[in-house]
Amino acid sequence: MDVAVISCCFRNVLETHVFIGFAKPWKATITRNRWDGVKLSLMDPSRTRINLRKPIKKLADPQGVNDPPGFGINESLSKGTGPFRQPDGSTSTDFDDNVDVFDNDLETENDEEKEQIEENVDWDPEDIETITALFRGRIPQKPGKLVRKRPLPLPIPYKNRPPGLPSSKKWTRTTNSSRKSVSSRVYKDPTFLIGLAKEIRSLDPEKDVSTVLDKCSRFLRKGSLSLTVRELGHMGLPERALQIFCWVQEQPHLSPDDRLLASTVEVLARNHELKLSFKLENFLSLSSQNVYEAVVRGFIRSGNLRLAYKLISAAKNRKMILDAGVYAKLILELGRNPDNHILIMNLLEELGERDDLNLAQQDCTAIMKVCIRLGKYEIVENLFNWFIDSGMKPSVVMYTTVIHSRYSNHCYREALALVWEMEGLNYLFDLPAYRVVIKLFVALNDLPRAVRYFSKLKEAGFSPAFDIYKDVIKIYAVHGRIAKCKEVCKEAELAGFKMDEQTRSLLMQLKE
Repeated sequence: MDVAVISCCFRNVLETHVFIGFAKPWKATITRNRWDGVKLSLMDPSRTRINLRKPIKKLADPQGVNDPPGFGINESLSKGTGPFRQPDGSTSTDFDDNVDVFDNDLETENDEEKEQIEENVDWDPEDIETITALFRGRIPQKPGKLVRKRPLPLPIPYKNRPPGLPSSKKWTRTTNSSRKSVSSRVYKDPTFLIGLAKEIRSLDPEKDVSTVLDKCSRFLRKGSLSLTVRELGHMGLPERALQIFCWVQEQPHLSPDDRLLASTVEVLARNHELKLSFKLENFLSLSSQNVYEAVVRGFIRSGNLRLAYKLISAAKNRKMILDAGVYAKLILELGRNPDNHILIMNLLEELGERDDLNLAQQDCTAIMKVCIRLGKYEIVENLFNWFIDSGMKPSVVMYTTVIHSRYSNHCYREALALVWEMEGLNYLFDLPAYRVVIKLFVALNDLPRAVRYFSKLKEAGFSPAFDIYKDVIKIYAVHGRIAKCKEVCKEAELAGFKMDEQTRSLLMQLKE
């Protein structure tokens, strides 16, 4: 009886299938090979043994609401606490002695150790400072590494910039010259305008300039033909210049032209073809300042200095302020004659009374040269100081003129200071500068420097003039260098110069 009951129980157990949930629902089946034995198989169909892993402790969701299906079975199985039906119908928590499971006590000890490690974490001051610096935007460096030197990257050939000037970053709008209209390319082209003057010069005397100008009238603008008129003045054809002015008066799109009128009257005055009435006040009231200055320049170029001076005086009486360049040109021409001393001084006084004096460097140097001839060395110094105070840089010509002024005034040391100033500025000396400097060293009786600048003159490629040879012979003779005197005399004769009687008598005295 008992044996029959036990066999029935075993039959029920062996036919029961238990599903255990892992990553994939594996089956743990109990099969009966024989009636005399029971075997527990934990093998999946692919014959891979299942290894139970360490359970993961969940900190949140204790009720298991968000757990996937079968998660509770897996956890209970991994802990070894899941129910398992025994052959007698009761449940058990043990699978088999061959299965490795973690005990609840071991898991509890591991959790306590983790909590102690988390509680005992201490941050170093350097770590706290580094983390704080991340929010400040910069990581502080240690005292020993204040400057970090990084090696420069190696140059890449195809990324190197080609030699030459950098291109402009600004966008410049360039227009193709071929797309411009013909009038825009022609009306102020010097080649075209000078070509018109040459065509007019080649005309027959009976033909008028209109035969040439009518062909290109549509290409011209106001002021274009002023260059053509000035070119005809250089060619000595003032009547053709007057014909151009008359032709322009008949062209509505070219008349009136103040620039053309100024060029025409200047050409006529330069060639003595301009006749003025004695009533200069009427002419002054009818003409503009540009035309008036052109007339004065024309009379200066023609040599009619008295009439030019009268025009300037009339402009002063009418309180018309003419350009300072006109005064400079008249002073330069008047300075060629010593009898015009009074007129020059009057013009200089008028320039000195101006508050806004504006003189170009060339005009300023021309006035200095005239003042040196008249012996007005103080005016030269005043002009030189005014030029420097105006913020302009003197040229070699102006330095040479001031040195010559001080040399003529016997201020040798002051002149020598300007020579050293020119040397300090690395100015390239020209032939007049070498001539004045050698004269200065001869006056100072400085033989070594005079000889040195004489050598530098020849090294620069200049041919010494006759007065330079005379100065060098003179200083050699003063120091008793007879052999050098003969050598320089021979060099001068080979250059084509003939010694004068004064130099020959000096050499004869040295021989005696």
